[in-house]
Amino acid sequence: MTESRRESRDQISKKRRTIVAGVLIGLLVLGGGGAWAVWSLYESKVRQIFGMPMNDDFQGEGTAPEIQVTVSEGDYGDAIAQKLVDAGVTKSFDAVYRLLLADSSIVFTPGVYSMNTGMSASAAIAILSDASNRVTLKVTIPEGTVIDKTFALLAEGTGIPRAEFDTAGADPTKYGLPKQAPSLEGFLFPATYEFNPSDTAVTVLQRMVDEMNTRLDALGVDAKDRYDVVTFASIVQRESGSVTGDFAKVARVFQNRLDEGWKLQSDATVAYGTGNLDTVWTTNEERADAGNLYNTYVHPGLPVGPIGAPGDVALQAVLKPADGPWFYFVPVNLKTGETVFSETAAQHAAAVTELHAWCDASKENAAYCG
Repeated sequence: MTESRRESRDQISKKRRTIVAGVLIGLLVLGGGGAWAVWSLYESKVRQIFGMPMNDDFQGEGTAPEIQVTVSEGDYGDAIAQKLVDAGVTKSFDAVYRLLLADSSIVFTPGVYSMNTGMSASAAIAILSDASNRVTLKVTIPEGTVIDKTFALLAEGTGIPRAEFDTAGADPTKYGLPKQAPSLEGFLFPATYEFNPSDTAVTVLQRMVDEMNTRLDALGVDAKDRYDVVTFASIVQRESGSVTGDFAKVARVFQNRLDEGWKLQSDATVAYGTGNLDTVWTTNEERADAGNLYNTYVHPGLPVGPIGAPGDVALQAVLKPADGPWFYFVPVNLKTGETVFSETAAQHAAAVTELHAWCDASKENAAYCG
């Protein structure tokens, strides 16, 4: 009986496998470098011939050195599998990709992840699929922080040199601010941020400006009005102290002055223009200095730019001031922030006397009034 072509092919293939197996076994028996070379080059073939499972995966959680792997926006399973093997985290592309194909529920969050080298595919996927494992650099910018302090906090929190923030922020128009803006002051929204290790000074500043614009969008502020709104809100932020309930009242005082054609007469703006960024106390000479473009005792209207970073409360206060006839305000207890709002100059003078009495009442109080 004549054998079929298929049977003939199978016999030839079987003979070839037997020959290949014999040659490989012979070389392996020789040991030494020859055996290692054969195993390195033909491991997969040897395993296939003898029905041995593929050894394409590491075992366990891996070891040092620890490295960082970045999952980018739009990375799918194949890209991630390749990144892991290229970085030496996993042994093969297939070991990772098989697991991803078997479980479609696995998702990845863009970010930077710290991983060991020589990890099993399952251990690597467990880290990358848990967003809480992302390496983040947390930085908190309090409300009212001036840009000089903001840059210092960003440099400390991100490890990016301070000089790079100075350079990145040198041209405010790159971030969408109008040409009259002296700097990014006021537009770096105060909040707690989580930055990636791959962020640059430019991307950090852009994100903070974008956050301010997002808040202004939510409040319905037109683009043409944003510079004035942020400038006004920065004054309210610095002048209002710690009592958030007073923000809308402070905004009303300044709005009443603007409506009546008065000068704002904000000590906070004068102090900012002198470079005394940690105080709102000023002298007679400073309040008379017309060379200070932030001097609202001399120059009418809003100053040339913001004097710090206003938060949501200050922005909302400017957009919706409290109802009231006040033209003056002064804190009478600098420890608690208690503030008196007055309609007349005589009422205000009495409140100022009350403040002086509080400052003179004790050394502790006097420390607030320096």
